[in-house]
Amino acid sequence: MKAAKEEAYFFKMSKYADRLIEHIHAHPEFIQPESRKNEMMNNFLLPGLHDLCVSRTSFSWGIPVDFEPHHVVYVWLDALTNYITGIGYDCDGESTPSFSELWPADVHVIGKDIVRFHTIYWPIFLMALDLPLPKQVLGHPWLLVGEEKMGKSKGNVLYAEELVEVFGVDAVRYYVLREMPFDNDGTITWELMTERINADLANTLGNLVHRTIAMINKYYGGMVRDRNVGEEVDVDLKKVIHETIEKVEKKMESLHIAEGLAEIFVMLRRCNKYIDETTPWLLAKEEDKRDRLETVLYNLLEGIRVGATLLAPFIPETSGKIFQQIGVEKVTEKPEILFQRFDLEEVLKMAEKLYPVEKPEEIKEKNEENKENKENKVNKVNKEEGIEIPAKEEITFEQFSAMQFQVGEVIACEEVKKSKKLLCSQVKIGSQVRQIVSGIKGHYTPEEMVGKKVMVIVNLKPAKLAGLMSEGMLLCAEGRDGKLALMVPEKDMPAGAVID
Repeated sequence: MKAAKEEAYFFKMSKYADRLIEHIHAHPEFIQPESRKNEMMNNFLLPGLHDLCVSRTSFSWGIPVDFEPHHVVYVWLDALTNYITGIGYDCDGESTPSFSELWPADVHVIGKDIVRFHTIYWPIFLMALDLPLPKQVLGHPWLLVGEEKMGKSKGNVLYAEELVEVFGVDAVRYYVLREMPFDNDGTITWELMTERINADLANTLGNLVHRTIAMINKYYGGMVRDRNVGEEVDVDLKKVIHETIEKVEKKMESLHIAEGLAEIFVMLRRCNKYIDETTPWLLAKEEDKRDRLETVLYNLLEGIRVGATLLAPFIPETSGKIFQQIGVEKVTEKPEILFQRFDLEEVLKMAEKLYPVEKPEEIKEKNEENKENKENKVNKVNKEEGIEIPAKEEITFEQFSAMQFQVGEVIACEEVKKSKKLLCSQVKIGSQVRQIVSGIKGHYTPEEMVGKKVMVIVNLKPAKLAGLMSEGMLLCAEGRDGKLALMVPEKDMPAGAVID
């Protein structure tokens, strides 16, 4: 470290650049996700590092440089060292035992806007001290309000304590973790929170627990055992449950938290489907089916137990309630509602007290206006090879480029209850899993969909279809006979590949 013209002190970053580049090559998992690593390498390391000014004289706030009292330490030098001094590091060799136990860190979880400080400055400071580097740095994306970055100057900040006031702690935790993809920005709005919490927590999880416990209490007084009266549908359910445990472990090990949560709810939806397939209420009417009924309820209870265990790190309070309700030996006498369903208009009224938001009437009026404008665009019909194609207004290239198309892979699919046309697919797009509802039931079976590569519009505003949230659209072509065919990539493109 040396002073330049007595104005400031500089750290010789280039001295350690090659060593850091070598470390990154040798440990490809060091910077995650891959896009952050590429950004650091291509924008900063490979072009050559400049010396870093680590003291300031233009202001007085900050930690004084002990040998130059009129200098203060650059904040990103003294702030980063708190990671080690806070756990007992001493530069004179008097570090506490806790330092050697706790360092190096397994992972730094930081915002993507400060990745450079944690993957270039910080490792080089540690190299200069001859200390080991953290094993991994995850630069997580932002949570956008609609399509905008959250900021006080914009007046669009949503505060956690106020969201908790409306939805509760676990519901807010779940939404943020579920909607924060590994390498793409997430989105938060009052409407999306309400829809996600209703669909996943109230309907999928809450109803499953409530229905199961209610039937166990009604038919067996709160205690069931596995009577081993199984059928093929039981084998499939157990397979899904066991595979989910492995899938979630792998997702968590690679820090794909949102995908891990998505896998848990695929399993929980399978448990709900199992109820419809086995019809416990009908089994209860036949005395000779008592052992089969008890086996079915036991299997459901085991699915709930595994689900609650996997959910414990994400929604700990709710998992505790589930464990309490299902018990080890006997379920509670009365099942409690885990999550209430929220009425969107009531949520918006509560939100309006906290933030200025559009009123429900204004939203409805705007939707009706958009619908009318859309209908007016269909002004003529062309006939081409016997297919009637409604002509739409010309659009600009900018309008077209606003649509984002990517390749997806269907990892799970099921029929939508009480719908003749809809299938609900879980589609993996890059590191993210989205739920997409499509009117293709008459053209594809759920089994045919699983494993299929598809083309997806990913930035379509989420909408509710038949009570389920749809977070995108699968592209299809319609033939003259009315049959639909999914648009699929010609080559084996990876899920997440951008379609230009």
